Amino acid sequence: MGKVWIGTVVSFHGIKGEIRIKSSFPYKEKAFLIGSHLSIGEDVVEITSYRKHKDYDMLTFRGYTKIEEVEKFLNQKVFKDREELNLSEDEVLDEDLYQFKVWTSTGESGKIKEIFWASKENKILRVEISGREILVPYQKPFIQKIDPKNKEIVLQLISGM
Repeated sequence: MGKVWIGTVVSFHGIKGEIRIKSSFPYKEKAFLIGSHLSIGEDVVEITSYRKHKDYDMLTFRGYTKIEEVEKFLNQKVFKDREELNLSEDEVLDEDLYQFKVWTSTGESGKIKEIFWASKENKILRVEISGREILVPYQKPFIQKIDPKNKEIVLQLISGM
């Protein structure tokens, strides 16, 4: 049973125990289901409410109704059991992409060295292909195909990459 990093508690909202999480996790609708569980520090908590507010995910938990009870979560990382996410076969977590073989449309092979966000909306893959590193935007048309079953990614590179 592996844990997946979802985000970090960055602050609180109000006095009734609502926490504010900063997260770029792609499957929030599966991670923040009411009645499901999260691990924060040493605690496992059950989600009783979830909402979006600006760039934050706002949550409350069963048994935590005051700000004093959730203060211990400040700056703590939030994790979710991988099994509780119930990802479909075509949904892939960033951490799993490191195990994928990368192919280009011209037949060159390589591997992912790093995944990072260039901006709020733009995820970038740093890929090593034939001894050189290139940066590839994680979007179509650059990502032609992701095959979770065979653990492969097919890239369409443009001239100059």
